[in-house]
Amino acid sequence: MQKHKRRAIVKLVLISIAIAIALFLALVPFNVPFTNYRYTSFAGGIKLGIDLKGGIYAVYDIADNEEDRTNLDSRLEGTVSRLYGMITSKGYMEATVSREGSTRVRVEVPDLQNPEELFEVIGEPAVLEFRIDGETVLTGDTIENAYASYSNESGYVVQLIFNSVGAKQFGDITTANVNKAMDIVVNDKVISSATISQAITNGKPVITGNFDYAQADKLANQIVSGAFDVKLQLIESSVVSPTLGANALTTSLIAGGIGILGIVIFLCVLYRTMGAMSSMSLLLFVALYLFFLWALPWVQLTLPGIAGIILSIGMAVDANIIIFERVKDEYRLGKSINASIAAGFKRALAAIIDSNVTTIIAAVILIALGTGSVRGFGLTWLIGVLISMFCSLVVTRGLLNTVLKINKTDAKLYNLKREDDVSEIPDDDNTKGSRPRGIFSLGKAVKNKFTRKKNTGSVNQ
Repeated sequence: MQKHKRRAIVKLVLISIAIAIALFLALVPFNVPFTNYRYTSFAGGIKLGIDLKGGIYAVYDIADNEEDRTNLDSRLEGTVSRLYGMITSKGYMEATVSREGSTRVRVEVPDLQNPEELFEVIGEPAVLEFRIDGETVLTGDTIENAYASYSNESGYVVQLIFNSVGAKQFGDITTANVNKAMDIVVNDKVISSATISQAITNGKPVITGNFDYAQADKLANQIVSGAFDVKLQLIESSVVSPTLGANALTTSLIAGGIGILGIVIFLCVLYRTMGAMSSMSLLLFVALYLFFLWALPWVQLTLPGIAGIILSIGMAVDANIIIFERVKDEYRLGKSINASIAAGFKRALAAIIDSNVTTIIAAVILIALGTGSVRGFGLTWLIGVLISMFCSLVVTRGLLNTVLKINKTDAKLYNLKREDDVSEIPDDDNTKGSRPRGIFSLGKAVKNKFTRKKNTGSVNQ
């Protein structure tokens, strides 16, 4: 017996050290010894939204001269996708482009202070035409991308990339017009003119014109903007100061720390050893939460996202409280500590699943139907709920199993009480078939919950 206790104590110590290391990596930045590398921590590496980091936002609406209104929704989605690709290709990897309402597009670029930089990247739409003998034979509608490039012969040029349809059309045109002059016209102005010496079938022609890099880059941006599925016009833009966001972030971190400390004190006072194990699980929850917020590429933390985090922290111990109260009830009925904890986890499972499933559905709806900050709130909330379920049902249970090997007879250690006239049921009677064994039994219990109605609805003939 002493050997099992020693093993359990060692295991508990090792788990505590692992949780402490995980929490350290999640929260504390440090310089890596003997290198020039600085570790920023999971929390420090989370991408921040414009309201926390500061930057620029711009709102575009469908241009007044956009005459074609057919398939507007799908075309606007295509425009959002192409606009995002163009901005990120310029190095603004934390930018977000999203729909706002039915006809608007919102662009946010964190850590950018000059609005002109954003507008230069997006550029004013330009209409590109290819003309032969003064007649337009192809437009830039089928251009997939355009960017500034350098040629040893012509200096800076604009490299065009057609999609498959445009590549075929351009190939057919150049094949049929070898030795003829082709004018490249932007907004009714001839940019360059060249003789078609051979067919260009790879869909990658270039525009020459004695450009410097800035001119070539600007023209490329204009061409891409002109090739959007929907013409856009700027209706609103503003610079967001990082001061407000920094203050809000600091305040939120303080609020989160106070909240976690309060939860730990509450759990340890009310449930003692069970509360201590739940607190360790909560600290692991914080470390895992920050890790996934840092690791998942589509997470960009905003003020509503922080609200989702704080809400998730508050909900992280809900399941444990339900379980522990059930454990107290089972112990009052005469069960042993070991059997009470097993029964508490087993019988509280249905309520925990019901509450978390409804929460997950609400979060998924916010992500699917919401935009901008609403979607960010739903995403951080969903991540928090999923991690909290794992920590409550698996991690806390595993920690308590370890503690039970050290002491499973002292009720005061777990703050369990029963009336004096209630005698303890023998372990052989109250533990048989009631102890879940790890995550596989959790899955079995979930299955049993959904099949219970079928099994209890039978009648003897």
